[in-house]
Amino acid sequence: MTSAPTVTDELGFKDWPAPDRARGQLAATLATTIYAGHVRDQGTPYINHPVRVVTVLKNELGVIDPELLILGLLHDALEIAPSNERLIASHLGPALTQRLRSMTPDHRLEQRRKEPWDSDVWHNKIRCLGPEELLIRLADRIDNLRDLRHSPDPDRRARFLDSLTSTYLPLAEKSRDVNAPLRAAYEVLHAEFRQQAEAGT
Repeated sequence: MTSAPTVTDELGFKDWPAPDRARGQLAATLATTIYAGHVRDQGTPYINHPVRVVTVLKNELGVIDPELLILGLLHDALEIAPSNERLIASHLGPALTQRLRSMTPDHRLEQRRKEPWDSDVWHNKIRCLGPEELLIRLADRIDNLRDLRHSPDPDRRARFLDSLTSTYLPLAEKSRDVNAPLRAAYEVLHAEFRQQAEAGT
């Protein structure tokens, strides 16, 4: 299981200014607390996924902004544990929790069963994201696409690929000229999708 020191290393905040470094340490502690005990459908500890998203942001998309890396680390925090919103806000501020809410499906925030119409509501919500939040979601898709072959649920794989072609890939293409990280996200996501399509995943 990924530990707080490992999360700290992946955030790479040893060179951050002191206030950002302290904020990063808080985020790492919160992440290990919130994701603890949660497991992905592949059977792996949940925290491994957001840590990999941070790695994608840093190493492949060129993100150096501490706040974006923290956002990447906590991007699923409200999805798996919406009751922790107050905890996150008390340590990292309501502005960050509002950004997390904008990136979280409504049925998760409302802690209710997913209804048939929730997929359309969610995809419309994604289309309204700002460039930075969209970048986090594209990094999330990159990691999920790479991990898709480990999912034991073929229906989940089909749903994932359908949402990728109908929503995420068009958004990535539309946003690629906004800035360098979004262009990189477009290129990486398309390359990963082509590779998996050729492999017949």
